[in-house]
Amino acid sequence: MGQLTVYEAISEMRTRSARGQEVSFSFMSYSESKQETEGIVEVRRARLRRRSRDADFLNGELLEPYTDLDTLEQRRFYIPTLMTFNGQKTTLL
Repeated sequence: MGQLTVYEAISEMRTRSARGQEVSFSFMSYSESKQETEGIVEVRRARLRRRSRDADFLNGELLEPYTDLDTLEQRRFYIPTLMTFNGQKTTLL
């Protein structure tokens, strides 16, 4: 199984989420306001949410909203920090 690009993975995640399917993924956390990370975040069961207007958030075009189905929290992650999708590694290129 080859690596997916981050953008291929996001496209597949959006498609599956639109069909009501769950996805799992991991990403490197990052707080722009604090300019720090708390390490790798693993999300076992999630669905991506509809995107807000990019202008609503600083760097909004890079943020992907999701709902963690284990905690029901609505969160966001930076697309370039996506590391895995359904157990498959991703790459930026």
